[in-house]
Amino acid sequence: MTGRQRRVYPDEPAGPFPTPPTTYTDPEGRDIEIDPLDGGTGPEPADGALEALTRMYVQFDPADRAQGIPPTGEERIRQWLEPLLEDGINVVARHEEGVIGHATLVPDVDDPETIEDLSEIEWELAIFVLQAYQRGGIGTQLLEHLLGEAADRGVEWVWLTVERWNGPAIALYERVGFELCGAESFEQEMSIHIV
Repeated sequence: MTGRQRRVYPDEPAGPFPTPPTTYTDPEGRDIEIDPLDGGTGPEPADGALEALTRMYVQFDPADRAQGIPPTGEERIRQWLEPLLEDGINVVARHEEGVIGHATLVPDVDDPETIEDLSEIEWELAIFVLQAYQRGGIGTQLLEHLLGEAADRGVEWVWLTVERWNGPAIALYERVGFELCGAESFEQEMSIHIV
């Protein structure tokens, strides 16, 4: 398992985590639906998922971008999303028929089509919530349900990078069970072992 040898993971697994679907009421009284969304296995077909996510990311505040993602521009957003939907594990948050948050795990391998055992590879995490819905616990719900969905599929090793000055994101990841495992000048790497 060459991927896992590159990173340090906690010895003790975290979890269990809840699995979607669920409905969460945020502090503002908004009912938020959390659903799995993977290449058409969620509530809408694959092309509908792509369009729903594209609409969300077109609205995304460029000031909230991290490490160059999400990209800007409708066509670049679609090109970025297509492999996420095809190869990744995805969970979305919806409010009033629109996607307002997205969490994804992407396999850390050169050729995702060669994956036979999901527990043998590492998965990279990315999570985004529209600015108007931030700081209401939606990110925590998305993250926990994504990890639950991943664990149900056999995923064990998840990692991420976060800008070291992004205190709210680091606090969210630590609350869920991620631990620091490496640092570069502008980024911190965190990892989790899930069951």
